[in-house]
Amino acid sequence: MKYSSSERYSEMATATLLLLCASLLIPSMADELFDVRRHLSTVSRYGAVKDIADNGFVASSIPDGCSAIHLNLVARHGTRSPTKKRMRELESLANHMEVLLRDARNGKQESLQQIPAWLWGWQSPWKGKQKGGELISKGEDELYHLGIRTRERFPDLFNEEYHPDIYVIKATQVPRASASAVAFGIGLFNGRGSLGPGRHRAFSVTTESRASDILLRFYDCCQNYKDYRESQEPMVNKLKEPILDEITSALVERYQLNFTRQDIASLWFLCKQEASLLDIVNQACSLFSPSEVALLEWTDDLEVFILKGYGESINYRMGVPLLQDVVQSMEQAIKDHEEHRAPGTYEKARLRFAHAETVVPFSCLLGLFLEGSEFEQIQREEALQLPPKPPQKRSWRGSIVAPFTGNNMLVLYSCPANNSSNYFVQVLHNEVPVPMPGCYNTNFCPFEVFKERVVNPHLKHDYHLLCNRRSEKQESKPVTRSLMG
Repeated sequence: MKYSSSERYSEMATATLLLLCASLLIPSMADELFDVRRHLSTVSRYGAVKDIADNGFVASSIPDGCSAIHLNLVARHGTRSPTKKRMRELESLANHMEVLLRDARNGKQESLQQIPAWLWGWQSPWKGKQKGGELISKGEDELYHLGIRTRERFPDLFNEEYHPDIYVIKATQVPRASASAVAFGIGLFNGRGSLGPGRHRAFSVTTESRASDILLRFYDCCQNYKDYRESQEPMVNKLKEPILDEITSALVERYQLNFTRQDIASLWFLCKQEASLLDIVNQACSLFSPSEVALLEWTDDLEVFILKGYGESINYRMGVPLLQDVVQSMEQAIKDHEEHRAPGTYEKARLRFAHAETVVPFSCLLGLFLEGSEFEQIQREEALQLPPKPPQKRSWRGSIVAPFTGNNMLVLYSCPANNSSNYFVQVLHNEVPVPMPGCYNTNFCPFEVFKERVVNPHLKHDYHLLCNRRSEKQESKPVTRSLMG
């Protein structure tokens, strides 16, 4: 097991402190052009961000004579309610706001003019709710329409009578994931059955026990990853602190309320929930300027990068069983195609519904959202620099990498007229063709090249050895101590 050194993150924290004031002073785009719903990191709703693409990339067209013969989907669940723990945090915020407002009322009268009217008497929209984390109606709608669009985009793949061995649908045991699979399936098979006015049909969604699901919840079964994450979380919080402290000072001066760092963190969380789930952008979100939103979004993206993404190779290498499953399904599809199997006797799609902790590592295994020489660095297992700070542009954005309903589709094509290869893989991220550095920055890659350059370098890592065997470095020095210093 190889872990990155603590010096790397210490230098980044120092750089954050030095650059912070300048970045807060950089002019942002006009408020009327700024849609906060596109800047909520992984809390972004799918409809707000799914059409955002790299304008510099021109996708390859599918050559004439090529036909889709198999589809792999790895999708995150749809928009969900906050978890029970986070709902309690919002209730604590409401209680503290009440104290701050009371103190302001008992102070100088002029300070009250700076306080936004909505804060007076504000209560959490989830106050008193006992359960959380479930798929909400907006999330159901996202998956339902994704299912409809998928069938419309690949009509030849979804023209068979439904059978669970032809259209394999898998989800984690977490209810919001399996509910997402159901919503997707209702859209996918809409009008294909005999149930009710919508002519729906029943379909199967299979799940694996959380304790043994190394395909979709590999992070839950990987002890070395859990150790790594636990060791890094304090460092991530330290990276966030300078941003939170500066924005706290700005809001204290702006609104004449004695906000704490925790208040600002909770208000940012409230902003994300209000904007994404409730389409409310004129309350908590309006407390922050666009440049402050950009910085808060960046801190969230750093957390995703370090704890789920390219920050350390174990984050994505533990997803190798899922990558193997995807490739094996393609190889079987090629075999079935070459054997001219009769329609209705072979698998045409494998559809999976899971979590950001699944989609982010899988995107990294594919080499998505890398820039310049970063693909070669990944191949050498070198750590990457953190995503650059606003206003610098960056490819790594949680709102694009893994919003609610975020997904990767790998479409296998048969191209019999092609001289170089009979089979190609196209990668769609959030339904948009994206370049793969491992495939020379194309989105339409010969299957053998895809295997050789994208897949095989990861397959030398065994999941159980990666996750469950303690390295000599770990034996001699606990990770937490070596990272925290």
